[in-house]
Amino acid sequence: MNASERLFGDLLGRAGVTLNGPAPWDVRVHDTRVYDRALLQKNLGLGEAYMDGWWDCGQLDEFFRRVLAAHLDEAVRGGPRLLLSLLPALLRNRQTRRGALQAARRHYDLGNDLFRAFLDPRMQYSCAYFDDGAESLAEAQLAKLELVCGKLGLKPGDHLLDIGCGFGGLARHAAETRGCRVTGVNISREQIAFAREHCAGLPVEILESDYREIPGAYTKAVSVGMFEHVGARNHRTYMRAVLNALEPGGVFLLHTIGANRTAPGCDPWIERYIFPRGDLPSPMQIARAAEGLFVIEDWHNLGPHYARTLRCWHANFEAAWPGLAGRYGERFRRMWRYYLLSSAGAFAARDIQVWQVVLTPVGAPQPPCRPERRGQDQDEGVSLSPAGPRANLAR
Repeated sequence: MNASERLFGDLLGRAGVTLNGPAPWDVRVHDTRVYDRALLQKNLGLGEAYMDGWWDCGQLDEFFRRVLAAHLDEAVRGGPRLLLSLLPALLRNRQTRRGALQAARRHYDLGNDLFRAFLDPRMQYSCAYFDDGAESLAEAQLAKLELVCGKLGLKPGDHLLDIGCGFGGLARHAAETRGCRVTGVNISREQIAFAREHCAGLPVEILESDYREIPGAYTKAVSVGMFEHVGARNHRTYMRAVLNALEPGGVFLLHTIGANRTAPGCDPWIERYIFPRGDLPSPMQIARAAEGLFVIEDWHNLGPHYARTLRCWHANFEAAWPGLAGRYGERFRRMWRYYLLSSAGAFAARDIQVWQVVLTPVGAPQPPCRPERRGQDQDEGVSLSPAGPRANLAR
């Protein structure tokens, strides 16, 4: 055993993980070069080594929950290559209009066949809400849509702005169940094409537009899973754009993944392979961006629900893989598995969060914020058992 292997094993031992051990969350090493790669490049090297087949783990989500709960990411300093990967986020605005388009092409335009394979029938690519009545992924995504519409107080006569409208699931649900008009804006051409077809025949318009160029005026606004792409240098610009689009007395709901602490960019592996130019906001950054423009009416953490959502997505992805293998290849499969399950572990460890923040322009009346639910109080905990959602998938 060389020094790198000894150090790597000792670090994992702090999290209850054993090299080549019998537990499903233990690491099985196929190439000993993984030790230096992980110690020098942290998750960037660990993730690339997994994609290259240098190591495996039977339960990646639990491995990452343990590693992050033990704060092992803070115990490893990393090498020069890792530090260099953080510089662009510190030195320049990477989320310009052109940069945002490039990021959308690399992830959201991968192919609708991929997203159809693991998402629910409403094509919700964001955290579901496993309340007391939701067991399947489909039910939990419906519960999320109902939660959003209830917090906004949507009703006939409202005109809803959906910023980063994804595949159009929320726009369709709001139009069908609340009788309101919806304008969705997006820059992903694949998602736009799907959303227009998905919402055909309803009072829904899907526009190809950057958030900095939103036309019209709206009674309500929502943004689900898009703020993570805005970037810290643009947070204030984003909030001003939403405020300018709202009519007096309007309501805005911001649904975003967030970081516990302010830091430049996001995890280097996630940025390189999954979300280019991603940037998770901290509570301080959100509050500063809204200060003087909006009143923060409600702040709701759904983070544990995302751990369960990601496990559902992973189970769906693996079940659908035979139909995807010819187009995407085995290295992509390992990359996507690492993305879904490492993210699930991060949410389960409470390392990252999902927030729904209700905001109103200064002087507007307070909206419902927390509408009545069908069962238990909505602040009670959610089960993180990996077995539960996998046994109740609705495809």
